[in-house]
Amino acid sequence: MPSFTPDARLVADSHLVAELPLCQLRMMNDQRYVWLILIPRYADIHEVYELSAADQRQLWQEGTLLGQAIKQHFAGDKLNIATLGNVVSQLHLHVVLRHQRDPAWPGPVWGHSPAEPYTNTRQSEMRRQLLTLINTIRWE
Repeated sequence: MPSFTPDARLVADSHLVAELPLCQLRMMNDQRYVWLILIPRYADIHEVYELSAADQRQLWQEGTLLGQAIKQHFAGDKLNIATLGNVVSQLHLHVVLRHQRDPAWPGPVWGHSPAEPYTNTRQSEMRRQLLTLINTIRWE
């Protein structure tokens, strides 16, 4: 893969979790949600169609397999998966687990209210749980 650097705004708003077959996996720094960001490790990619067909399938597979795992593990009510890019144009996929009791329900999490950052302890525990889930997934 060509040289890859995640957008500084994604780095500032999230914590690194792992490197997946295609994407860097990060979690948003908002403890109210299980909110993951998948960033394909390519330089200068802004739209899904700029990926090869195989990488498009891989991006969708990584997002949906992670989504299924977090929905089951954290007993979510709904899974939101989206690429927006209106603020950060670097291609990234949001995977957000929703609960009917979350502060933004039923509306979108984007722009709802200021983030509630993880404490170091909670961030470490969430990262540990996510890594455990990742290790149970059969990546194709």
